[in-house]
Amino acid sequence: MSFQPNPGDELVINDIAYTIGQHPAAPGLAYAQAGRQGIVYQLIPKNGSIDGAKALKVFFPKFRIPAMVYQSEHMEPYSALPGMRVCKRDVLTPERNGALIGEYPDLLYAVIMPWIQGMTWFDVISDQRTLTTEDSLRLAKALAGTGSAMEQRGLAHCDLSAPNVMIPFFSEVQDPNTASAVELVDVEQMYGSKMDRPDALLAGSPGYAAHRTVHSGLWSAYADRFAGAVIIAEMLSWSDPAIVDKAWGESYFDQNEMQAVSERYVAMQGSLQRRWGQKVAELFTRAWESHDLSSCPTFGEWLVVLASASIEQAEAAVAPLMAEEEAAPAPEKAGSAPVTEEITADAPREGGLASKSLPEQEAVINRLFAQARLLEEEGKPGAALEVYRSLYHFIPDKSPLQIEVEAAIQQLDAQLNPKEEAAEQGKIPLYRTKKFMISAAALVVLLAGTVPTVNILADQAEVKQKEQQEAARLAEIQAAEEAEAAKAALLKQQEEEQKKKAEEELRLAAEKERQQADAKKKEEERKALQEKYDKQAKYEAYLAEQERKKQEAAKQAAQAKYDKQAKYEAYLVWKKERDIRLAKEEAERKAAEEAARKQEAARKAAEEARRKEEAAQKAALKKKRAQNVVTLIAHYNKAYNAQKGRNIENAEAYARDFKNLYNTDAAYFKGVGKVAARMTAINKFLGNTDYVLPDL
Repeated sequence: MSFQPNPGDELVINDIAYTIGQHPAAPGLAYAQAGRQGIVYQLIPKNGSIDGAKALKVFFPKFRIPAMVYQSEHMEPYSALPGMRVCKRDVLTPERNGALIGEYPDLLYAVIMPWIQGMTWFDVISDQRTLTTEDSLRLAKALAGTGSAMEQRGLAHCDLSAPNVMIPFFSEVQDPNTASAVELVDVEQMYGSKMDRPDALLAGSPGYAAHRTVHSGLWSAYADRFAGAVIIAEMLSWSDPAIVDKAWGESYFDQNEMQAVSERYVAMQGSLQRRWGQKVAELFTRAWESHDLSSCPTFGEWLVVLASASIEQAEAAVAPLMAEEEAAPAPEKAGSAPVTEEITADAPREGGLASKSLPEQEAVINRLFAQARLLEEEGKPGAALEVYRSLYHFIPDKSPLQIEVEAAIQQLDAQLNPKEEAAEQGKIPLYRTKKFMISAAALVVLLAGTVPTVNILADQAEVKQKEQQEAARLAEIQAAEEAEAAKAALLKQQEEEQKKKAEEELRLAAEKERQQADAKKKEEERKALQEKYDKQAKYEAYLAEQERKKQEAAKQAAQAKYDKQAKYEAYLVWKKERDIRLAKEEAERKAAEEAARKQEAARKAAEEARRKEEAAQKAALKKKRAQNVVTLIAHYNKAYNAQKGRNIENAEAYARDFKNLYNTDAAYFKGVGKVAARMTAINKFLGNTDYVLPDL
């Protein structure tokens, strides 16, 4: 039977009875939360309170592995770390829970662990819930503290993202077991030296994955550094309404913007620097520009920097901006498209980042240019082209750098998108070929020389015909014909010589043209080769310059590391001296408090004695007044009885005794019962003995 519980269904796990909790937002449905590896149900102890609620994680078939038992046993000691309560886990196995698994096979290797109350960081971002500055810093410190404690033990969550970060103190149910402001869940992918590598690795969550290094999954001691830096930056920025309004949706960054210079990155980096200081912004920039996870800041570095962060500074930085936004007309909300969208060389750039006078504009240009050059070196022309196009946004028009970037864009674009050449060259018409033109020229020369020869032969034939017809008359002309024949032969010889001369000239012209073409071709080849050599020399010089810059950067990084170590050691010395001073001040403060406490105790004892004495006096006075009231009533009654018995003298004596006693505390007796009325009657009687005392 598949496990599909309803609210109120009872489960007995390890001899403890639980009921399935009801979803607070959907009455009638079980309280369940679906994840990438399984579904988590809320279990409420049948004989307990909501504080003792448990989470039952039922894995999808792909993730039901026996090694979960071994993994959970090694996780349990880490449940004492801040934010790692879910490491206290118990796995349902066939040996211990055979009957339950037999009824619900889906529960094989399911895990029961503490239920974490509250909402996730994913819920905070999705709801665009703006935090107070104090809450922002508290959450960031808590996450940095949890990450630092894990790093010190060689641990990493390996799927750190907004849905896996719980915020318990936003819960309406106060859990006394929760001591940390954040709690991590979904720890099945956790890395540790004693942990087995999971069969299926996750490649991080959109909006938090480091795309340069994530290819086949995350599982190393450095796996949390980049995602942790992004979440800490989000937590610190979520008390800035301007940043909350720019959020992409389920995370602040769109996955396509990761580790790229975009409008959201520039806004968050500026907010962090303005509100929390330069050191916080530098840590975020280091993580964003890192080429591998080990280059990202450690959680310990975040914790040290956040310890000196000022809430007053952050609030003071936000207040003027909010006042300015309230005074200015509401601008049209910008789209979520990154500034890395493709542009052409003549595209308008008004309103882009290049038109803004940002203090960090020059740094952005340098970072983008270096990144594009590096991608070219790594043989990634497509990525380099995109970075060059992003860089185009920041460069002033008609600047030397703009010309260089445009040339690089055109070159890379031509490399990635070569123009298709025709499969074969179009054939040149026969009448336009060089061979045809040379032959035609020779033929013209030959025809020009043949025309007179044809005419002479025709004349000679006519003479011979006349000689045959007129034999007698041709004898005289024979000599002329022979002379003409000789002349014709000479002309023919001349024609032949001219023909040969014309052919030779044509051959020489063709040879000269061929030689010129060969010379031109060789010159072009020489120029191309020289250009190639020049380009190679420039490239080698560029590589040498890049190598020099790398060495210089490595030297600077090493120096920065040494400086940082020196600062850290100085910090440790200062911290030790401060701790000694604080301990001394604390001892002095406690001694002063003890003396003050003793003095206060003595004062309170004296006060108590005085209070008791006053109480005794008040009690004695009260008792005496009560007795006097009784005596007054007795004197009145005696005076009344004496008057009734006609003993006026005794009646007057009792009346005077009443009056004298009454006057000793007249203010008190005036408000007691009918004593004041009796006094009025006594006064009337003493003024006139004929007055009859009333029976009071």
